[in-house]
Amino acid sequence: MNHFPVKTKRIVSNAPGTIFGIAPYDIIEDILIGLANDNETVLEHLTEHNGAFKQPKVIELVFLLSEHWHQDSSTKYIAVELLDRFMILHVEELYKSSVESMNILETVQAKTWKSIKASLCEMFILRMVSCIQITSKLHFHYHIINNNTILQFLTSSGYICNKEELLQSELTVLKTLHFHINIHSPFTYVETLLEVLGQNGCSVSLKDIRDMCVMVLDLVYLLRNPIYDTVLKASVDLSTPNSSQRFLTIKEDQMLLATGVISASSFIISQDYWNQVLEHLSNITGITVNSVFEVCSAILKHCIGAIVLPSH
Repeated sequence: MNHFPVKTKRIVSNAPGTIFGIAPYDIIEDILIGLANDNETVLEHLTEHNGAFKQPKVIELVFLLSEHWHQDSSTKYIAVELLDRFMILHVEELYKSSVESMNILETVQAKTWKSIKASLCEMFILRMVSCIQITSKLHFHYHIINNNTILQFLTSSGYICNKEELLQSELTVLKTLHFHINIHSPFTYVETLLEVLGQNGCSVSLKDIRDMCVMVLDLVYLLRNPIYDTVLKASVDLSTPNSSQRFLTIKEDQMLLATGVISASSFIISQDYWNQVLEHLSNITGITVNSVFEVCSAILKHCIGAIVLPSH
């Protein structure tokens, strides 16, 4: 990683626990390298199902519940990622189990899988709140979501559930994920890259960029498909082989998304320093300026409408 000065500048955000500029540069460098490696590992093991449960209505409900339960931004993003990973594995496990255990007529198998799908739909809200609750515990919030709070919500939503079933649901999520729940969200990358930008002497206030990044990232999650469709048209030749796999890699690249979110946020705040931020992000991550520019342009198009970006 490049451009890590020895001296740091302290910048405090209003968000609980967010303080920029006090960590030694070598520690931040190690964290960023670790995040980059984790991101590459995830991209190397993608399947066609990745992101299948990142649907707008699901994401909106996760965001609203997280806000209602006084969680910070990091919780809601990781809860979405956790839910997506869990549901994909959970559905795969149930499907394999149903096929393996039904060595009989295909029509009976189909009927059985149909009933399993119905059960999945019925349990989805419970699984979703379990993912939010687990995430709240991971982050040691002073607003950890307890069982009584969850049960109150489920009851008010017409979902009959007791504490034992709630605990069982939480355990199902943990076991299905093999207790690998300390995962990252794009926001993890955003905050780390902002730290590096601050240490590189970025002229824009990190606090202002971070606050804008939260709003922009919310929008990206909610408008995930149209935003990435715009990126697809700009960056992927649909006539080439493996274009769908290439597009999936772009959609799940959290480092790339973080650079796009930060550059879009900095453009909204101050166009004067936008090119500087773009170049800094490219130098830090190794992602080409053109790639960051394409993601940034797609985000801005859906944030503030048609715009003409300055030359990069």
